[in-house]
Amino acid sequence: MRRKPSSPLPQRAGLDAARLKLPSVGSWSSLREHLVERLPRVAAERIDEMLVEERIWGVSGPLGIDAPFVPDAYIWFHRDLPVEVPVPFEIGVVYQDDAIVVADKPHFLATIPRGQHIMQTALVKLRDSLGLPDLSPAHRLDRVTAGLVLFVVRRELRGKYQTMFRDRLVHKEYEAIAPYDPALELPRVVRSRIIKERGVITAFEVDGEPNAETHVSLVEHRGPLGRYRLNPLTGRTHQLRLHMSGLGVPIVNDDFYPVLRERPLDDFSSPLQLLARDLSFVDPVSGVERSFTSGLRLSAWS
Repeated sequence: MRRKPSSPLPQRAGLDAARLKLPSVGSWSSLREHLVERLPRVAAERIDEMLVEERIWGVSGPLGIDAPFVPDAYIWFHRDLPVEVPVPFEIGVVYQDDAIVVADKPHFLATIPRGQHIMQTALVKLRDSLGLPDLSPAHRLDRVTAGLVLFVVRRELRGKYQTMFRDRLVHKEYEAIAPYDPALELPRVVRSRIIKERGVITAFEVDGEPNAETHVSLVEHRGPLGRYRLNPLTGRTHQLRLHMSGLGVPIVNDDFYPVLRERPLDDFSSPLQLLARDLSFVDPVSGVERSFTSGLRLSAWS
């Protein structure tokens, strides 16, 4: 099996390169001709500019406007950045050494570049501010969820920390503010089967073998609101939000569950009241027991 070559592109503002593999056969005489046909959303003039500015690279370096079409070759380029609304909250660093960085991600900041969020992401901001171009996340948080995210400093260590999360060797504790229901029996374990379809913004629960498990307990309550401790044993998309909604106590300011509501990207007024509060594990590299606590607080309670 042919191994995909690594990107030769120099890092730019912490961005990862987009990669394309050229077809095995084709009648194109030049790379430009192929790209104009393959990338209809990109104007031909813009492709010309990228080639002239040496922003499209092959394994041996930048490719010019007259570069030939080479079957089965790989090419790389940095995507043009979308216009982004700045997130008006700072990302904090709870801990840093030569192997890991534990960040305190604010609400509304995506973990990694995706879709309309490129520069306004935790990964890009940390790569830039800490001068760590190879930094990568060991796991992720939703854009609207605040709290602790573990990043890996060196590429050769990435797999060890990601495997730790995959094998459920990390204790994760979340805090949520949601309606208080005196009739709801807590603590309890919620199990369900969660499905997330590609291209659909929300996840949903279906009948079948459970693939998601959350331990839910009430810490305290004040009037109509309760402060809950959530311990996910699994890490399905939107798991905590779905399980709380399914109990009849959806998390405060959840725009997805139980009803999907659209919110403008520049509306930072009502953050989801969900915080990744504690993270603990035995470090797979050093063997040291690690335990971290977020310095952030949920506004609906504090």
